[in-house]
Amino acid sequence: MSTIAANISTLEQRIRVAAQAARRDPDSIGLLAVSKTKPAEALREAFAAGLRHFGENYLQEALGKQQQLADLPLYWHFIGPIQSNKTRSLAEHFDWVHSVDRLKIAQRLSEQRPEHLAPLNICIQVNVSGEASKSGCTPEELPQLAAAIASLPRLKLRGLMAIPEPTDDVAAQHAAFARVRILQEQLPQALDTLSMGMSHDLEAAISEGATWVRIGTALFGARDYSQTHGQP
Repeated sequence: MSTIAANISTLEQRIRVAAQAARRDPDSIGLLAVSKTKPAEALREAFAAGLRHFGENYLQEALGKQQQLADLPLYWHFIGPIQSNKTRSLAEHFDWVHSVDRLKIAQRLSEQRPEHLAPLNICIQVNVSGEASKSGCTPEELPQLAAAIASLPRLKLRGLMAIPEPTDDVAAQHAAFARVRILQEQLPQALDTLSMGMSHDLEAAISEGATWVRIGTALFGARDYSQTHGQP
């Protein structure tokens, strides 16, 4: 068994145990492989071990991998900050965008989503920790933004995404993820997705309702950021 395959097996077991502890169906929680800075060969290896969903933060890097892996039936998720001049490529080449945080971006994605493709799955990124360095709308902005995005054609609003401030305090992890869940529950839209939890806090996220956990380091190992070449 390869290292990546072994890591996937370990992660799937962590997800299973966390789901059972929360009295949830493990199959309701997806493992999103965060593959930024990793070569296409690593994604191909993860595919061979059973993964189908891959999350990328840098558009140009992702487009290159999509070309190299065009022979595989993969689902592509964009999870990084979005610049307005990148929306057409996102609309044309991705199945999910987790990091929408303002209406202008959603409107462009809607207008630019090709008619022959299924509606683009959208998550609204919420900045629940109030960090100035993090993208995301504020909790106060969320209801109005969700209503506006839900009305756009060619998009399907699925839920919320969050990257809470990192902490080793398990109680604080739970509190942050619970806030995201409560924000979603308070929205009138019928949403089914909570994209939250990473390598160090996936158990707390699953306990609070995560349906996608975004895992990079625990799956692929440490990242080499020199491979991004500064691409957004």
